[in-house]
This record gives sequence, C-alpha cells and structure tokens, in this order.
Amino acid sequence: MAAPTPIDQITDKVERLLLRHEELQRTNALLVEQVHALQAERDSLKSRLMAARARIDALLERLPGASADERKERT
Repeated sequence: MAAPTPIDQITDKVERLLLRHEELQRTNALLVEQVHALQAERDSLKSRLMAARARIDALLERLPGASADERKERT
C-alpha cells in the first residue's frame, strides 16, 4: 500500500477537525441549556428567599415590646 499523499493527509485532518467542531458545537449547546436552567433555578430561589424575608419581617413587626430600631438591628 502506498504512503498517503500530503493532500490525503490534509483531507483526513480536515475531516477530523470538522467532526471535532461538530462535537464541540453539540457540547456547547448542551452547556448553554444547562446555564439557562441554572439561571432560572437561581432566579426562583432568589424570589423564594425574598418572599421568606418579607414574611419574617412581617412577623418581627408583630412581636410585642420591640421597637422599630431594635428590630432593624436584628436584621
């Protein structure tokens, strides 16, 4: 069998590079999806945290015997 010509070697290398490029594009698309999902989860958790803080603040306001300044110092 004859040794591959430089053109054949270049062709093989280009084909491997194209396959690798396609693989990286698929991987990147999956990572972008994961980032979007994690951002949505983060936003949901931040929203829940803010709601919980509001409920706690409302409960603190209802505590007897604590002035507004004392309640602010606790937060």
